[in-house]
Amino acid sequence: MTTCAQRLIELLEAQGIDTVFGIPGVHTVELYRGLEHSRLRHVTPRHEQGAGFMADGYARASGRPAACFIITGPGMTNIATAMGQALADSVPMLVISSVNSVATLGRGQGRLHEMPHQGQTLAGVARFSHTLLDPEALPEVLARAFAVFQGARPGPVHIEIPIDLFAAPVKAPMPAAMRVFPPAPAPRAVAAASRLLGEAQRPLVLVGGGACAAATSVTALVEHLDAPTLTTINARGLLGADHPLDLGATASLPATRRLARQADVILALGTELGETDYDLVFDDGFKLEGSLIRVDLDAEQLARSHIADLALVADIGLTAEALLGALERGEDEGRPQREVGRERCERVRHELALADDPELARYRPLFATLDEVLPEAIIVGDSTGPVYAGNVVARRPAPRRWFNAATGFGTLGYGLPAALGAGLARPDLPVVALVGDGGLQFVLGELATARDIALEADRARAEQGAIDRDSSEAACADTALARPLAILIWNNDGYDEIRRYMSADGVAHVGVDLAPPDFAALAQAFDCRYRQAASADDLASALSSLNDAGSPLIVEIDALAWCRRIEH
Repeated sequence: MTTCAQRLIELLEAQGIDTVFGIPGVHTVELYRGLEHSRLRHVTPRHEQGAGFMADGYARASGRPAACFIITGPGMTNIATAMGQALADSVPMLVISSVNSVATLGRGQGRLHEMPHQGQTLAGVARFSHTLLDPEALPEVLARAFAVFQGARPGPVHIEIPIDLFAAPVKAPMPAAMRVFPPAPAPRAVAAASRLLGEAQRPLVLVGGGACAAATSVTALVEHLDAPTLTTINARGLLGADHPLDLGATASLPATRRLARQADVILALGTELGETDYDLVFDDGFKLEGSLIRVDLDAEQLARSHIADLALVADIGLTAEALLGALERGEDEGRPQREVGRERCERVRHELALADDPELARYRPLFATLDEVLPEAIIVGDSTGPVYAGNVVARRPAPRRWFNAATGFGTLGYGLPAALGAGLARPDLPVVALVGDGGLQFVLGELATARDIALEADRARAEQGAIDRDSSEAACADTALARPLAILIWNNDGYDEIRRYMSADGVAHVGVDLAPPDFAALAQAFDCRYRQAASADDLASALSSLNDAGSPLIVEIDALAWCRRIEH
């Protein structure tokens, strides 16, 4: 007999899920019976919010969803924040939870973990939330979830299963996994868009995180158009580290805003045109006055923020390829004289003068050191000063190498658990968590998860007989376990960004001056290595030792000493 819980595990494996983040509870024990003999890797965070952030980081780094197994009630309210972040940034995540038994649903009897309407509560931070009342319907409900992940605008999906159904028998045979292909652009729309772009004198391209899977085709289109391009925070690295047409995430700055207003045709690919990418000064000053072409998998999003003149509900990669082909064919009829895109970008860079910005100057040595020592790393950030600066100045060689919680929902406590998820998803790359002392204190318990992952990797290496560093790294990659994690703590004794806002608004510093813990002692308690850094040389020395051992490396950066050294 196959139970509902066992069938769930089989279906997850068939859909390509390989990692589950979860904390077992009395309401999910039966799920773990099904997990015991599966190929799925289970990772135990120290809080359900951490589980959600780990699944988020896993998906952003790899483009593939992970699953979370979460208990009824408090487990679901704990993970809701992480689901909100993933929803805001269109990150796929499958959340499987328990819920009270079928006969007690909605009766308010004071059952363990009972919520009046758990599914309705979570529906606000999910693409959809479904309560499974018939075990035979499980394949259909999971197929809906993966249809969203593969063919629509992704985000969290929540499926709750009553505790008395986990052990219920399932009679139907195991179905084949459904593969959903995203929509191609309508030929008439491609013709209209290519005509507008072909006639443009001052084209502009806006690229969001929805284009990360289409870096090659989008880059080819941008280069053919010779168009200045704004890549959002979640699209960082899509055009490479130093592309001459990439102006990065500078849409909130005056020079870039002038460029945007002067553009006669704007092509927006996979971006919601949201505030945290285009209006970080919060004055609604990002304006588009030319013809706007938008491409997105979400039809409703095409009419939000900036209403498109021409809207395509389609896959970004397929659309970029189709537009490039149409533009190349149309050149037989002649191409209009237009300003050279690289020259337009250089003028904007000159006006931006980012190299002379004193607010950015304090952080430049940090990112220069990361580029030098760990050029291929995935850098995962929390909401903290260096991350805000890095959103403007950080260079990444490829997409999915820079993401953080300073977009969309804007949560604290994201950086460390999301970095753990990223490391599990991409064991071939080093991962750096860039966090503040305030944000890290939201999730200190996840240092234990970092230790657990490192110990598991050490055991795997030992079992494979890996002795020298090269073979141990290969073993780690072969077993899909993470490499050593670097945790950079920007320690400025509290919530410095909020202190700055308070100072600017004439508000007393109440609740923001916090004494940080002894991070050296915490590192020892959680079996992590520890180094201090007050300069770029200190940081380079610390990061150079990252692969000397398997344990996580905590580097505490004294923000005051660092900034003082830069200023002098």
